Amino acid sequence: MGAITVFVADDSVFIREGVKAMLSRQADLEIVGEAEDHDGLVAGAEAAAPNVVVSDIRMPPNFHREGIEACKLIRKRHPGTGIVILSQYDDPDYAISLLSEGAAGYAYLLKDRIAEGDQLARAIREVASGGSMLDPAVVSALISPVRRTGGLDAEDDALLEMIAEGKPIKAIAVATKSTPGAVEARVESLFLRLAEGVSIGTAGALDRLKRIHSAIISREEQGESLSRLLPTGVAERIRARGAHAGDTEQLKVTVLMSDIRGYSTISEHTDPSSLAQQLNTHRAEMNNAILSVGGTVMQYVGDAVMAVFGAPEPSLDHADRALVAAHSMHAAQAAVNARWITEGLEPFPLGIGLSTGDVAAALLGSEERLEYTVVGDAVNLCQRLQQFAADGEIVVSDATWDALSVKPEAEDLGPHLVKGRSTPVRPRKIASMNQNAADSVASQEAAS
Repeated sequence: MGAITVFVADDSVFIREGVKAMLSRQADLEIVGEAEDHDGLVAGAEAAAPNVVVSDIRMPPNFHREGIEACKLIRKRHPGTGIVILSQYDDPDYAISLLSEGAAGYAYLLKDRIAEGDQLARAIREVASGGSMLDPAVVSALISPVRRTGGLDAEDDALLEMIAEGKPIKAIAVATKSTPGAVEARVESLFLRLAEGVSIGTAGALDRLKRIHSAIISREEQGESLSRLLPTGVAERIRARGAHAGDTEQLKVTVLMSDIRGYSTISEHTDPSSLAQQLNTHRAEMNNAILSVGGTVMQYVGDAVMAVFGAPEPSLDHADRALVAAHSMHAAQAAVNARWITEGLEPFPLGIGLSTGDVAAALLGSEERLEYTVVGDAVNLCQRLQQFAADGEIVVSDATWDALSVKPEAEDLGPHLVKGRSTPVRPRKIASMNQNAADSVASQEAAS
């Protein structure tokens, strides 16, 4: 399959260049044109015939909703074109009006969040294949006002909750014991019902929009910034459960640590700006692999990444998830390395360690500055074990090995005393899977 072609429209040259720079790092996406106003977007898309259009809402000449109008015109002329609309919270009825004719092939994202991970690239891939995507913050804001109108039954409510959490259609289908096609139809039906009150002028529709707007602003003011300071899931837990600084709980988890082999040597011979871009790409890939199986990214320390499985939410299969994440991290980095080599850049050799045990998970700091951390022997041991892993390898502790539901082929390294511990550990070394195998395991894990 060829690259997905993308046309970018925004009146700000800085936004256009930023979007193009983000997308240029994706091997399967190709920029085929850009525009700064309504007419330029319509004419440019007609000439370039892109698979997907990424557009701002407000553009010249009137800075009203030219982007949405242009995209709907493009879709009318070329129904298969995917549309990704970028918003700045300006007016929440934009999301509803965008979906008034159906959700298939449309995505609505918030500009200040598109740099997180690869959200924009995922949205482009989704709409290119006829899917849809809404920013979880927008859907979360939609839920509360609709609940108050009594317009949702329990199943609808649960469906929107899953959408708000950012779960993909396939994952929702598995959770609801349905099919992706049936879920797509239910989601589109719900969005049409949300839009109906606005499009026909039903009494209370404007009030609903005001409440949606208030909910979005409230979400931002009451703690959206926490998501930039705390690991995924922890900020939402604080808002939902009222956790406070100093709260601690005992959990059994699996800790993962990865490290780039020879990073000091690589940095010595690499331009700092280029190295920063490489490190950013590396972290984004590692982040995606960890989050895709329910892990929590704890911190980045230079070239090292630390994650935990089984916290903040406990899980019984934390060791299995950690191993799947480690394989996916190796597969993702191998793909990135292959691309870098063709570009004349140094590859990042990656080693990963896993350790399982009891930890104290704590929220430390003050109301102004919080840190979520896990403390225990498993954390210290993981730091030591990752040093045994060469490029493409995963070294696991004996406790992690015992916790795995399926034991892969591994090399028993025998008893070892590691620095800082008086008790020997018997680590095992696992070679990384290839890309297809890792993808298959990750898919099976997500489905379960």
